[in-house]
Formats: sequence, structure tokens, C-alpha cells
Amino acid sequence: MNILIMGMGYVGVTTGLVFAELGWQVTGLDTDTRKVEALSQGKLSFYEPGLDLLLQKHIASGKINFISSPEMGIRQNDIIFICVGTPSDKDGSADLQAVRGAAQSIGTFMDDYKIITVKSTVPIDTNRKLVEWVKESQIHPHPFDVVSNPEFLREGSALFDSLNPDRIIIGSDNEQAAIVIQSLYDSIKAPVFVTKPRTAELIKYASNAFLATKISYVNELARLCESLEVNVTDVTKGMGLDQRIGPHFLKAGIGYGGSCFPKDSMALLYTAKEQQVELSILERVVAVNNSQSSHFLNIWEQKIGGFSGKTIAILGISFKPNTDDLREAPALSIIQQLQHKQVNLRIHDPIAKLPEALSSDMVQQFETLEITLQQCDAVILCSEWKHYREADWLQLRALMKDYYIFDGRNTLNGQEMTKLGYAYYGIGNR
Repeated sequence: MNILIMGMGYVGVTTGLVFAELGWQVTGLDTDTRKVEALSQGKLSFYEPGLDLLLQKHIASGKINFISSPEMGIRQNDIIFICVGTPSDKDGSADLQAVRGAAQSIGTFMDDYKIITVKSTVPIDTNRKLVEWVKESQIHPHPFDVVSNPEFLREGSALFDSLNPDRIIIGSDNEQAAIVIQSLYDSIKAPVFVTKPRTAELIKYASNAFLATKISYVNELARLCESLEVNVTDVTKGMGLDQRIGPHFLKAGIGYGGSCFPKDSMALLYTAKEQQVELSILERVVAVNNSQSSHFLNIWEQKIGGFSGKTIAILGISFKPNTDDLREAPALSIIQQLQHKQVNLRIHDPIAKLPEALSSDMVQQFETLEITLQQCDAVILCSEWKHYREADWLQLRALMKDYYIFDGRNTLNGQEMTKLGYAYYGIGNR
């Protein structure tokens, strides 16, 4: 069986390389010829630990190649994975133009039986729609099956997650097609749950929305802890020892971001609205997340006696460490809010680059932590990079004008920072 991956973005490249690592012959397809050329030369368009080495390994092994011709890719491969983007529309719904385009290409160029597998995160009933789109585009009728196989990758650890998944979800109306897709993962030890396509589609959205719920619950709890002068980190540590709750996703901060939680929560709310069902808990989850950075910025502004005219260092602009993904990153919201307060902002991130639209004389990014902190009144830490956790904060203090640390991820040890002479404030963590 030869595998075609349609869409060479984050999910597509990761999926293709993992299948190559598992021993399958993989072709990566993207209509962006520059992206195809770069991948063929072993160059990624995004940062993900370990993936660059795997790319170079399997280009050399011949297990993966990259093309820009849909006709050749579709006709030469038995199994087709759709890994194109599904961004949010203004109303929160998922934009399925790329998925529909992929389906139409498959219908146009297929000349034999294919198993079309949807890896993209898509709304409920997209698999059914995809069947219609393929059939409408077929020049000659050829049999095919559509299978749902959602991804559950964490940016920054996608390679590990792909090779060590908690579960493999397969949604199919055809038992034989499900068996074929399951066989692709035979060398991976993980529970496999085979169900209907609609159920598989909802599992993906429901999983991400639940994790977002845990984060927003703890973030709102941190606001109460702030008022009560209770350390939220101690509270969540005690909570996490309960096996029914667990320690994961209980770390308070300035809010979640990235390509999944914000988009998938909104898409699930849109689906519920279509069905005239109220998901009031999830509505509150989104509201808390959208207001979390503003809530603590207001508190921090009182601590420093006003942000106007100050020089502030923003450390970490990616939505989480070990990625350069800026989608829905809380740091960008903080930068925009501080711009309105006439703050001089000095930006640092080990990997991610500040968007040109945000750069100005008052907002500049620097290469090193030492240069970034020069003559700063305060630091706002927005991503918990190891680079910041292990920095020499005693030495860095000598570079600063004033010594406020606003830790938006509770990354640093507050007691140690206080001993070093900093005025340290975390999230619900005094």
C-alpha cells in the first residue's frame, strides 16, 4: 500500500514522516511548489523538535517524496490522507474550502478504488459531505471509501505523540476499510477504537474542548486564589493527586492558544448552535480564555503603578514552548493591549519571529535575552521556554532599570526570584 498525504502543513508533514518511519511508502502532495521544493531539500516551513532530522532521514531512505501534481499523486497511491487546513470563519464555523478542493481533485483524477482518510479536524458530517463532493467530481464512476482518522498531536511533542499515542480513533461505515487503515498502525502499541464517522469527528472536537475546559477552569480559579491570597499552584497540586482528576492541564496561566483549542472550541459551539443545543460550559470556557490576559494585565498595571511610558520585556511569543506557532498566542494579545498604553516593548523568543504588522519603533525583537532586558522596568513572561527557566536571573537583574517580573505561566520560582531582589507576581501565585 502506498500512501498519499494531501496538504504539507504541520499535520500533513508530521503524518507523512511518521508513516515513513513505520515503513510505508509515502508521497507528500501540496500545490505550493515552493513548499514542495523546500521539503524535497529537507527544509521545514515550521519548527517542531526532531521532525527536521526525520525528514532528512526519510528523504535519504527514499521512503518519502514530495510532489505538486494532484493527478500523479492520486493515481499512484492506494490510500489518501486529507491533511489540509480548516481555519475558523468569522462566525466560528470551520472553513472547508480546502477539504472540498481535495475531494474534488480526488474525484477528478482517481482511476481505481481508493480509501480516502480524513486526518484534518472537520465538523460533524464532513465525511458524508466528502462522499458527495468526490462523486460529483468523478468523470467515470470508481468505488471508494471515506474514513475518519483524527489526529491528537501536541505541538512541541508531535513526533513522540504520533509514535506513542494514547489511542487511535477510526471512523468508518465500511469494516474492511477500517481494517486497512488500522493495519497502517500495526507496529504501534495503542488502543484502537473503531466507530462511526460522525462519532470519530465529534471525539476530536469533544477532546480538545474538554482540555480547554480544564485550562479555563484553573485560570478562573486563579482569579479567586489571587483575591484570597492562596497559591493556585498548591491548590492544583493537591487536586491533581486525585486520580479522577489527574495533574494534566491544571497549570494556571494567561490563557490557551494555538491552532487547536480556540478553533475547535468555536467550531463545536457553532455545531451546537446549528442543532439548537446550548453548551453553556464551553461558552464560559471561551469567555474566560478571551479575558484572562486582560484580567491579569490590569492587576499587574496596578502593581507597577501604570504601564504608560515604561519599558517592558515580553519573553516568549509562541503560544507554548518548542514551537514557533503564533496562532491565537496570548502574547500577541498582550503586545497589542500594551501598544495602546504607549509602552516601549522589547521582545524575545528562542524560535518564533514577531509578525511585521506588530513591529514598530516602540515594539522591537532582539536576538538575546541579555540585550532584550537592558533598561527594562519589568518582564512579562508569556511562554514557559526552558531558556527562561534556566536563565541566570541574578546576572540579568543587573541589566534592568526596575525589577518587576510578571510571570504569565508560573514558570519561575517566585520565592527564589524574590530572594534575588525581584518584585515577582505570577498567575494566582503570590
